[in-house]
Amino acid sequence: MNESWQYQVRIKLAPEYATMARRDPSNEKLAPINTVLAKHNAEPKCQYDAFADYVAQAERDGIEHYPLYRWTRETIENRAKKAKYLESFTLYVNGEEVYEKGVADALEADLQSLATDAIAEIRKYDTNPANNPQPPSYGNQSSR
Repeated sequence: MNESWQYQVRIKLAPEYATMARRDPSNEKLAPINTVLAKHNAEPKCQYDAFADYVAQAERDGIEHYPLYRWTRETIENRAKKAKYLESFTLYVNGEEVYEKGVADALEADLQSLATDAIAEIRKYDTNPANNPQPPSYGNQSSR
């Protein structure tokens, strides 16, 4: 069977730029990145903020409905991991977390063409579970 995976682009920003992207996303120092993102109708979401939002939503709705709650909470409470995820941004295209390969390839290529020290790393991920680490199982937690 021929699987059709979807893709996601993530960028790691240099610390100064990561803080800026979270607190002042329209700062002129981010203009080159913002121009590329606008071209692709892409919006950055800080991974730490996304994890914190997930934990807050789970705590409002009931953690039993959120199989990644424990792992996510442990992740955001770990200082080293927090520092890592504060600099990492998932790029949503047309409001979607994952998208077609051609869309991801074009976004990745345009980001790579930028001559900026703001971007420390660009990565593209696919939705193939074999290519992605799985969070730990905690025994009695149900999984979806």
